Amino acid sequence: MFKTSHLTNKRITNGVYEGVYKGKIEPTLELYYLGKAVGETKVTPMNEQENSWLIQCTIPADSLSDGIQTFLVCPADKTAPLDSFSIITGEPLDDDLRNEISLLREELDMLKRAFRRHCVETMG
Repeated sequence: MFKTSHLTNKRITNGVYEGVYKGKIEPTLELYYLGKAVGETKVTPMNEQENSWLIQCTIPADSLSDGIQTFLVCPADKTAPLDSFSIITGEPLDDDLRNEISLLREELDMLKRAFRRHCVETMG
């Protein structure tokens, strides 16, 4: 499907996500964390001829804790996210990531075996 609008992540600075939205009409966007709208979202016109707006979403400090926190920037009507970002914090995170990678490798090996078995069964 052809998209007439999109959001490009610019940076995160001082606890604020910044992105550039390009579309025909000014967006109404919200920052979601764990399924709830959080923080304040500000939309500022940048260039009327290019139909672009600066999007600034304040990341609430109380949403940050050890582990990986994933945030979604979505239209207010909660359709598909236009952008997402993750913030990783805490010391035990190294072990968490290694464990996740190990689990992913095991699952991939299992899928490869199942696919090979399926190919053998359907070909012969």
